[in-house]
Amino acid sequence: MIRIGVIYTCLVFYLLFSDIGCLQRAASLGINYGQVGNNLPPPEKVLSLLSSLNITKARIYDTNPQILTAFANTSVELIVTVENDMLTTLMNPQSALQWLNNNIMPYFPATRIAGIEVGNEVFSGGDTTLMAYLVPAMAGIHEALVQLGLDSYIQVSSPHSLAVLAESYPPSAGSFRPELTGVMLQFLQFLSSTKAPFWINAYPYFAYKDNPTRVSLDYVLLNANPGMVDPYTKLHYDNMLYAQVDAVIFAVYRMGFGGLEVRVSETGWPSKGDPNETGATIENAQVYNKNLLRRQLRNEGTPLRPNMRLEVYLFALFNEDMKPGPTSERNYGLFQPDGTMAYNLGLSTLLTTSSTSSASISLTSSANKDSKNGCQRMGYYWMFVYMLTFQIIVRRLF
Repeated sequence: MIRIGVIYTCLVFYLLFSDIGCLQRAASLGINYGQVGNNLPPPEKVLSLLSSLNITKARIYDTNPQILTAFANTSVELIVTVENDMLTTLMNPQSALQWLNNNIMPYFPATRIAGIEVGNEVFSGGDTTLMAYLVPAMAGIHEALVQLGLDSYIQVSSPHSLAVLAESYPPSAGSFRPELTGVMLQFLQFLSSTKAPFWINAYPYFAYKDNPTRVSLDYVLLNANPGMVDPYTKLHYDNMLYAQVDAVIFAVYRMGFGGLEVRVSETGWPSKGDPNETGATIENAQVYNKNLLRRQLRNEGTPLRPNMRLEVYLFALFNEDMKPGPTSERNYGLFQPDGTMAYNLGLSTLLTTSSTSSASISLTSSANKDSKNGCQRMGYYWMFVYMLTFQIIVRRLF
């Protein structure tokens, strides 16, 4: 028992004080911009909505040319997605290069594409053939980016659901499902070699819905509550989201890749659900998302990595009326398709409060710092645009 305690103490010390654990991050909260609806506003209006909220990061689930065109020459940074059915094709480096030339190069760098997500929750779908295609497809995309000189600007990764974990409680027991060992090792090796993050879709809502009598509502809603203490690390957790993220960090560490950053590609709470979807209410959605925003404003990290701000992409921007599945699937949005809020999140209050504090509603590190450094950042950005454009022209000429 003492040996186990020593091992866990060393493990926590490494994860807390490794280079990756001590980095300070001051980036804006991201938002997932889904398009599975027949009544959604055009990208130009979506951009205006994001701009009014000062949200500067968004993720889309394809490479919609209308969105990529509309978001050009703006401050919004985009992550785009390669659909699962494209993985077979992109294993071929030439096909991957052609895909980039067709779907990325016409828009980049005017449109600030910062990441390419290859597939979505591939390791949770049960299709072993598709699982085997994932890393080769990611490698194909990355090699093509290298050829174009863009690998330093666009990261390649793939988001997973928590179903990839065999154990998640307590967080220090986090481990991947044994049957995923082979493909997960390849995946982590790729992320490590390219310095890309591990993205996880984490939804405390599902844990509460499946077991509302045993899971504390305050714990999953990020409200004040006694929380829990991991018996091995002695770290205190006051919410399930951070516990889920740290479980993933431990699982990654157990595979030998403790230095990887873990980010949340999706999290949210539905405002409406079917009768058997316990907890899917406007009140709970409002509380969860408001509490998450407040924590992001404070640049919080998880108990295991307290000095590293947890990067989060909220799900989702809109209620999407054409999504299949239970009612909850169509009611994760902060906004209705007409641009009105699905519920009062108190954004105006947060904006007023944060304008005199160290963070803005865009959840950047400091309003004053942003205003001071904004011109400098834009100067760096446009310098990069000019240099990259020149590089592309030279490549095409010679």
